[in-house]
Amino acid sequence: MNERNCLHFSQLPMGMRTLYTSTIIVLAVGYLFAMIHIFASHAGRDGNPSLSVNDLIIAYSGSKSDTRLESALKGPMANMLPQAERDEIVAWIRRGAKEEEFATMDMEENKGTMQDKQHPLKIDSIIQNRCSACHNGSNPHIPNLMGYDNISKVIEIDTGMDIFTLVRVSHIHLFGITFIFFIVGSIFCHAYVKPLWLKCIILLTPFAAILLDIGSWYLTKVFPPFAWVVMISGGLMGITFAIQCLTSLYQMWFYKLPDALVKNDGVVS
Repeated sequence: MNERNCLHFSQLPMGMRTLYTSTIIVLAVGYLFAMIHIFASHAGRDGNPSLSVNDLIIAYSGSKSDTRLESALKGPMANMLPQAERDEIVAWIRRGAKEEEFATMDMEENKGTMQDKQHPLKIDSIIQNRCSACHNGSNPHIPNLMGYDNISKVIEIDTGMDIFTLVRVSHIHLFGITFIFFIVGSIFCHAYVKPLWLKCIILLTPFAAILLDIGSWYLTKVFPPFAWVVMISGGLMGITFAIQCLTSLYQMWFYKLPDALVKNDGVVS
């Protein structure tokens, strides 16, 4: 037997196949939740509910018409507060985001003043009620929205993710996704796939896609059409992940190995 090659799943002990199956199922569930998170954090930035290339352009390169706060309210923060309150904040920004319209006035003490105002002054109370749990300044990676001075920093024209954020997210993704595909790929190596070059392409594609995906985050900031590469590379990762997982599970429990390989002790390339 050529020890440089892998044994097929059918030749592995029941315990190892059980371990592989459990690992694939848990990773698949984790991958599903990761996709849900990506959709929730990027979809809707362009005003449409679906995830599009324009959403990715806005996420990485910024919006030419909206401020950072407006982009967040249309995208990842859209479900954090009611539509009426989102509209109130956007209207305040479009009116010039004046400081005197930021703090909530006491209705009883300022009844006469409020009657002269066209818009109720409640931006600060909305922020306090809906955003203070996370945007209170305790996490340096999340914008602090407490007070007019802090919120004024996010009502500037949106320029997308800053370089520091991209670097921080990049190294997390590079390490995390590489380990995921190393584990899934190590299991997939036991599958019988011919021709051999096809099997190698399936193993190689997600790693190439990781580099293309993350590299295109930075390139999208200077040349927005690279957002297409972000979307395509993400799709390639998902497709190859599904192929490796489904092929491994099928061959682990249902596939009958060809007789020629059975005679060869189940060795696959």
